[in-house]
Amino acid sequence: ISICNHTQVSKFILLGITNQKELQLPLFVLFLLVYIITLVGNLGMIMVIKTDSRLHIPMYFFLSNLAFVDINYSSSISPNMLVSLLTERKSIGFAACAIQMFVFVICGSTECLLLAVMAFDRYVAICHPLRYSVIMSGKICVGLAAISYFLGIFYAVLHTTLSFSLSFCGSNLINHYYCDIPPLLQLSCSDTHTNETVIFVQVSINCVGTTVTILFSYASILTTILKIRSTQSRRKAFSTCSSHLIVVSLFYGTIFFMYLRPSSIYSLEQDKVASLFYTVVIPMLNPLIYSLRNKEVKEAFWKMF
Repeated sequence: ISICNHTQVSKFILLGITNQKELQLPLFVLFLLVYIITLVGNLGMIMVIKTDSRLHIPMYFFLSNLAFVDINYSSSISPNMLVSLLTERKSIGFAACAIQMFVFVICGSTECLLLAVMAFDRYVAICHPLRYSVIMSGKICVGLAAISYFLGIFYAVLHTTLSFSLSFCGSNLINHYYCDIPPLLQLSCSDTHTNETVIFVQVSINCVGTTVTILFSYASILTTILKIRSTQSRRKAFSTCSSHLIVVSLFYGTIFFMYLRPSSIYSLEQDKVASLFYTVVIPMLNPLIYSLRNKEVKEAFWKMF
């Protein structure tokens, strides 16, 4: 018996993307295609980087880690979402909901940190090319990746523990297509002020810290590039950063919109659309952006096939 004298919730019902049945099959086909492209693109990226010795440098080491995170990110959300679109089974168990939240918080936080690390790598490569191999040694790269994963796991433990230590004793209908934190907090009959404060502080620190790193890196890169006299060298330097800048803009823009809005303008429908973008679409776009805009990756793909 919970604190509000109702039976404790043992499972949740995910209302999904839409309740319009005529849209469910087309959406299933669309998101199945997106998920397949995500898996093929990111697995292909990892295989290409692993098999081509020319890509055994820090930039592609971090890119392969980003691809690994994107596979897990999408796989924690998409299969369950596809099943709910195709069948009437909308329920998810309490433990399964917690596991889903745990995995996507790890992946989201780790991706955020890896993008900042990749910006720092580009800064060292362009602004300190003679010291690049020393600063970005193998041990340093592995250490930076390990820290990103460690912090991602820490944030996941923190948010999952706080979220599922609450009491859920009223409605078990989650107006979402996966177990995201904000809609889950709305169902709780406990005081969620602590949870909301922790989310805001953690997202602010994580996003602001990584954003400052990215902005500093690219401000320094831009200053250095503008000093280069050769047009060809300047164009090459810009091209090595353009893919990363596009990915950063897409990912951070969505994150800031999702988690740093005032509660007075919060909308679950807007939340679902934004969530689709960064949990389903961005993991598909990342390998496409890097492969289509990177000559070395394209050559490595053709060489492998």
